[in-house]
Amino acid sequence: MKSRIVLIFVLFLLMWGGMILRGAYLQLVADPRLGELKKKQFETLLTIQSRRGAIFDREGRELAVTVASYSLFADPKIIKEPRRLAHRLGKLLGADGRVIYSKIKDRDRRFVWIRRHLSRDQKDTIAQWRERGLGFIEEPRRMYPNNSLLAAGLGFVGSEGQGLEGLELQYEKYLKGKNIRVHLGRDARGRPLLENGNFYDRVPDGYNVHLTIDNQFQYLLERELESAQEQYEADSAVGVVLDARTAEVLALAQTPGFNLNQAKQYSQAIRRSRTATDAFEPGSTLKTFVMAAALRHKIAQPNTLIDCEGGKLQIGKKTIREADQTHQFGKLTLTEILAYSSNVGTAKLAFMVGQEHLHQTLRDFGFGEPTRIDLPGEAGGILHGLPWNKHLLANISFGHGVSVTPIQVAAAYAAIANGGVWRQPRLVSKIVSEDTNEVADLPAPAERRVLSQDEAATLTLMLTNVTATSGTGVNARIIGFPVAGKTGTAQKVNLEKGGYFKDAYISSFAGFVPANDPRFVIYIAVDNPRGKYYGAQVAAPVFSRLGSFMVRQIGLPPVLISEENIMAAKTKPTSHQLRQEQALNLVEESVAMGEPGRAPDFAGLTLREVVRRIRGTDLKIRFQGAGVVASSRPAAGEPLSPGQPLYLQLKLPSQQKDLTK
Repeated sequence: MKSRIVLIFVLFLLMWGGMILRGAYLQLVADPRLGELKKKQFETLLTIQSRRGAIFDREGRELAVTVASYSLFADPKIIKEPRRLAHRLGKLLGADGRVIYSKIKDRDRRFVWIRRHLSRDQKDTIAQWRERGLGFIEEPRRMYPNNSLLAAGLGFVGSEGQGLEGLELQYEKYLKGKNIRVHLGRDARGRPLLENGNFYDRVPDGYNVHLTIDNQFQYLLERELESAQEQYEADSAVGVVLDARTAEVLALAQTPGFNLNQAKQYSQAIRRSRTATDAFEPGSTLKTFVMAAALRHKIAQPNTLIDCEGGKLQIGKKTIREADQTHQFGKLTLTEILAYSSNVGTAKLAFMVGQEHLHQTLRDFGFGEPTRIDLPGEAGGILHGLPWNKHLLANISFGHGVSVTPIQVAAAYAAIANGGVWRQPRLVSKIVSEDTNEVADLPAPAERRVLSQDEAATLTLMLTNVTATSGTGVNARIIGFPVAGKTGTAQKVNLEKGGYFKDAYISSFAGFVPANDPRFVIYIAVDNPRGKYYGAQVAAPVFSRLGSFMVRQIGLPPVLISEENIMAAKTKPTSHQLRQEQALNLVEESVAMGEPGRAPDFAGLTLREVVRRIRGTDLKIRFQGAGVVASSRPAAGEPLSPGQPLYLQLKLPSQQKDLTK
């Protein structure tokens, strides 16, 4: 009996001892499983979204910003009168009350979105109702203060704040910033435990993107394109403005435009950035680069004569004609071929240059491949590989059988304007963190020399003939400033059926101003204008208005001598004077002379040689005509007072002998 009692006592002692040891173990020794359970019960992991970076123009003006908005949600289980509440919300939000009711009538649901991104006024009004079951979450919302300004270039974001198109997509990794994950303590009811009213530090914002765009130039370009589209009942229009020295994009526009704050209401065809994504046949604006190939490979000079055969050129069974059937040109210099936009003359020059040289020149000027501008979806255009048959070579020489994008054309003309160096166009100047001032490392724009400085200067002078009174680009002239450029009129390709539309054209003008010291490169193209359709009639006037505003906006002094702004003409000019004025614009260049007091002898020198000889002196000289110096006023050796301009008269291209013979 006694032994049984002892046994039971020992068993109880062991049991209690085990419980005490187990309790001590649980209290003193950590168990990983309990730690995980504790985390699940008393902590939560919260993802905090950073504020998206802003986009600014070159002067720091806001183009895209992120503001606070309020998103309305509902808990259907605790809503008392869902039908009445749905009607009330629909009336305030401009929504269908029946749709809202279908969301909140199911009492088994505990969360449903009613409307994302409400305004502060809408949020305050709903909050004043004190309706049970409604709540708000503060969310960032992307806003575009200028609505449609630079719409296709900027692009837009999705409902979750991610970039979908344009620069918003291209620089998504910088703009969106970095989301942070916060371990947040909570009580037994799951409520956050705040410390000093905050449960996380400030979330770092995304980087701010600074563009090369000039807000004022952008606005003016868009208004001018809209006006041209309306005036000529065109399908659309595009325009590009580059800084001639750096190839930075100052303006980039297209019509019809769209409101960025309501971007999803528009089709993708309207939203895409057509200046980079759409390629078309450029027409006569490509003739400039046939001239460039001839100069580059020493095939011909500006005064080389070519027989244009009365406006018809037979190539096998095909006949090349001038754009205007009334043009029946005979022998023309290269300068005159460019000024009069002769198809026959350009085609015959292309035969002289050869397909290999022309193909390489076009490639070097950036045709046939993307410029790699900072826009997604850029097209490279079409430049067929060699060999080319004779008819294709002729067609390509005047801008058919090849397709280009507006940004390619602008960049190619910028290469001429800045002395023969092609530079990659760019839209972004810098990307900076607002929190740390850290500047993102962006790749340097590509560049390559495509013409020598002398060749670029010669081609520039040839392009100024295009805007002379007798040239096709006369409507692009700007009072007070010399203009270099080229018109283009191309039949529109029928992409569905092949071939060309019978009466549809793309009218364009590409050029730069001032020709003597280029600052702006402007390309304008109008798609399918009605009534008038030549580039000289439709696009050139747009160039003139834009260029006139821009050169005066930056304070450039006039440099062009003309009847309008220098000579106070009191009588009607004679026919001889008109023929002289038709040859070239009158260009004024302020340069210096080492030995003042006497007029130098420049007889027989070209304009380029004159400028080279007197560079770095104080002499103000003015040029009239083209070719070589025929006479000067005061004459060579005569007294020349300080500050007195020296007037040089140059021979016309058609009056000179062919220097290549």
